[in-house]
Amino acid sequence: MDDLVEREGLLYKKFTDVPYTGMITGKSQGSIKNGNWDGTVVTYHENGQLLMKENYKDGKLNGNWATYDENGQLWLKQSYKNGELDGNWATYDENGKLGGKGNYKNGKKEGAWVRYRKNGQLEYKGNYKNGIREGAWVGYHVNGQLGYKGNYKDAERDGDWVQYDENGRLWWKGNFKTGKEEGAWVYYHNGQLESKGNFEHGKREGHWVFYWSSGELSYKGNYENGFR
Repeated sequence: MDDLVEREGLLYKKFTDVPYTGMITGKSQGSIKNGNWDGTVVTYHENGQLLMKENYKDGKLNGNWATYDENGQLWLKQSYKNGELDGNWATYDENGKLGGKGNYKNGKKEGAWVRYRKNGQLEYKGNYKNGIREGAWVGYHVNGQLGYKGNYKDAERDGDWVQYDENGRLWWKGNFKTGKEEGAWVYYHNGQLESKGNFEHGKREGHWVFYWSSGELSYKGNYENGFR
């Protein structure tokens, strides 16, 4: 490709003004038609291992796309349609273990997505709609303990949510409305009740009670618009 140059998104042979058509060899190999990549294109690492395999149609990514590390291990695979991500997506670690998977539609995340840690433990799972979080989501600590669970609506936390510490003890639970705390909430520390009360539009409102780590009452009183 050393004898090609790019102008306004098209490839030309040096010292010409006609978009190039023909085959390319070297680290990148494939076909170019009227200045655009066309069909299957492969690219290699310096050590000769396959780096990337992609497909084009009329100059746009179309079909399967994959990239590999210098040892030949598949790292990422996905699919395109008319230049946009569309279809299954998956990534892998250096040992070939699945790191995450999901789906795209018209360039945006859609449907169920999951992510795994290097130790194979599930990190989180949830759903997307039109590129934003929607519906049930669950996350886990490194040791596999449940970390949180709740729902999203239009990318905002909405409805009942709970969060746990690494030992499986309840940390807090409450309700969200369009991303802000709403209604009754309780907080814990090391399994011990720490505080409880109500929120309105993300601010403390009404009667609240706080406790010392010993379980003894620390403070109780009323809040208005977040202030006591």
